[in-house]
This record gives sequence, C-alpha cells and structure tokens, in this order.
Amino acid sequence: MAVSAAWAGAWPDDRPLGGLRYGALGLPLAFVALPLYVILPNHYAQAFGVPLAALGLVLLGARLLDAFADPLIGRWADALLGRGALRAWTITVLAAVVLALGFRALFFPPVQGSGALLAWCAAMLAVTYLSYSTVTVVHQAWGARLGGDAPQRARVVAWREGMSLAGVLVASVLPSVAGLSVTTVVFAALLLAGVVVLRAAPAPAPSLTDEPPVSMALPFRTPAFRRLLGIYLLNGIASAIPATLVLFFIADRLDAKAYEPMFLAGYFAAGALSIPLWVRAVRRFGLPLAWLAGMVLAIAVFIWAALLGTGDVWPYMAVCVLSGVALGADLTIPGAMLAGVIQRAGHGRQAEGAYFGWWNFATKLNLALAAGLALPALQWFGYEPGARSDEALTALTLAYCLLPCLLKGLAVGLLWVLWIRPAEAS
Repeated sequence: MAVSAAWAGAWPDDRPLGGLRYGALGLPLAFVALPLYVILPNHYAQAFGVPLAALGLVLLGARLLDAFADPLIGRWADALLGRGALRAWTITVLAAVVLALGFRALFFPPVQGSGALLAWCAAMLAVTYLSYSTVTVVHQAWGARLGGDAPQRARVVAWREGMSLAGVLVASVLPSVAGLSVTTVVFAALLLAGVVVLRAAPAPAPSLTDEPPVSMALPFRTPAFRRLLGIYLLNGIASAIPATLVLFFIADRLDAKAYEPMFLAGYFAAGALSIPLWVRAVRRFGLPLAWLAGMVLAIAVFIWAALLGTGDVWPYMAVCVLSGVALGADLTIPGAMLAGVIQRAGHGRQAEGAYFGWWNFATKLNLALAAGLALPALQWFGYEPGARSDEALTALTLAYCLLPCLLKGLAVGLLWVLWIRPAEAS
C-alpha cells in the first residue's frame, strides 16, 4: 500500500514527536466532553435552579443539531484539506477560539431567570457543539489523510485516542479540585497548545485534483463502509449502555458511591495504558482480529460483573481495569479500519471528512440509542435511583451487565460474518 509523501517524509524519522504533535489536540477535545455531558446539567440545576425537564429538552435539541451537522462539517473539512493543510489549520484555529469562548460562557451566563438561562444555554450549546465538531472532524480527517499501512494507521489513531483518555482523566478531577473558572482557563490553554503544535505535525498533501468536494452520500456507496458502520454502531451501543448506567450501578448495586473517582480513574487509565499493547496486537494479528479480541475480553469481564453485589469494591475495580483494557481496542482499532476502507475505496485525500462526518454522527447516535434502550427498560422493570429491592437491583444488573454483553456478542458475530470470514475467503 502506498504511503503518502507527508507520512514518509515527516513521521518515521521523528515518529514519537510527530505522533505527539498530531495527537495532542485530542486531549483538550476529550477534556471538554466530560464537563459538558456530566457537570453542566447539575450546574444549571443546582446553581441556577433551572428545571431538569426543560434543561433535558435543551440538551437533547443541541445534541440532535450537533449530530446532524457532522456530515455537513465533514464535507466542508474535505474542501479545506483538499486545498492544503494550512487552510484547514487556519479554520481549526478560528473554531478553537469560538469553542473556548463558548465553553466559558456556558458555565458563567450573564443572565438570570429560568427562561433567559435556558435560552442562553441553548445558544451557547449550539455554538460550543458546532465549533467542537468542526475541530474534531478536521482533526480526524487530517490523521486519516496521512495514509500508511494498518500498523501506521493504528499508531495515528492511538496517539489521538491516548491523548483523549488523558484529557478525560484531567477533566474528571480538575473541576472538583480547582473549580469551574480554573477549568475553563486550563481548557482554553490546552486547546491553544493543541492547535499550535498541530501546525508542526505531519501534514496531509492537498488533493490531486481541483474537483469540488464529494457528495455526502459517497461513503454509503462503499459496501465496506456500510458493513463497518453497522458493526461500529452495534458495538458502540453495547459500550455506551454501561457508561449511561455506571453511576447507578456503583451507588445502588455496590453501595460504593465514595469510590466512584477511583473506579473511573482506573477504567480510563487502563484504557490509555493498553493502547500500545493493542497497536502491537494489530502488528501481529491485524486490525479485525485484534478488535475481535477486545470485544471478547469486554464480554468476559461484564459477565463476571453481573455476579457482584454490595461491598464488592475490589472485584469491581478489577472489572474497571480489565474493561478499560478492552476500551483501548475500541478506541484504537475501528478508526484505523475506517482509514483503510477509505484508502481501498480510492477516496483517499478527497473524502475523509465525509466519512468521518458520518462516523461521528454514528458515535453520537450510539449515546442516544443507549439511553433510549437502557433507561426505559429500567423503568419498565421497576428500577429508580436509590431503589434497593431485589427486583429493582436485578433489573439494574440485567441492563448494566447482561444487555451490553448480548449486544456486544452480536457485534462479534457481525464482525466475524461480515468482515473476517469474507477477508479470509478472498
């Protein structure tokens, strides 16, 4: 497989530093996600008295706007990168500035009253989400355009996702330790540093032609993309359900709310530390088989979690660490497989943005579908936060542990039937 001139000339001679320069932007991009999704609702409810139901509608509307905008942003990213990395980087800088300002404004609104606060929150969420998506899609498409073989593509994704996990770890601690004001300043500084060093990262070459950006429908004309997206969606829902329910499980099933920071830190730290191991597994076994191994590990771990109960702190810590290792595969491998699909389809250096726009749409759809499956199912079977009856805790265990295992098992089957067996037969 041909390697792009940018990769061949810039990365192998200076690989760790080149990888860090590209991946560094992943840290602040992941850093912003946790406060937006976890802290913001509680902040508006507790500090300003905004009704949760109305706030939930605002958050849902902003999320839908963000998801449907991603394919359009992806097409724009292709046009920018097609004209050269400098143009794309300049737009990234501008979007990063807007993102930093919007993030700060969300947590420190200059208005009072529930109606005005909800309007302010809706406007600033739209600004923040759209600028966040612009930076994210350009960053992902930039990395995919560097090309390379499977291990090289995995290294590109590993640098980006490894830095992302570091950002999640920082964001999980900093707001409670230093406060929201310091958090927004630190985020702005990290974001500025990330876009500055991206300019010195290996840069993709411009498109070979001056043709206009490809149609947003182009990725769906590629059979391999449709197959990979189906596997990714199913596996993503399986992974998002535990993320939606984990705090309920810790508080009510384990009665270990005081240990939440330790569990989350162990999970994300294990994910970050496992990424080099998954890159080596890709080199040895290839992308699909390595991803399959990660899925099987996740299933084995969560089946064990279904046996845990009150006071099982250290057994659950083992679950967090081992499932964090499996997370490393989910973060590293699918994006590298997508980059390979783009190359084999002949769409390299012309349609990466379109592909990653739909990819991000699917990622956000995973979160929405996970909540849509798990939360109504829990209510249907009689669970509500704080419940300790046997029936309620059984429902929680089924939703948190066994439903994800079932869905991930189906994803394993799809990966084997739609991807690995056809490759072996060809």
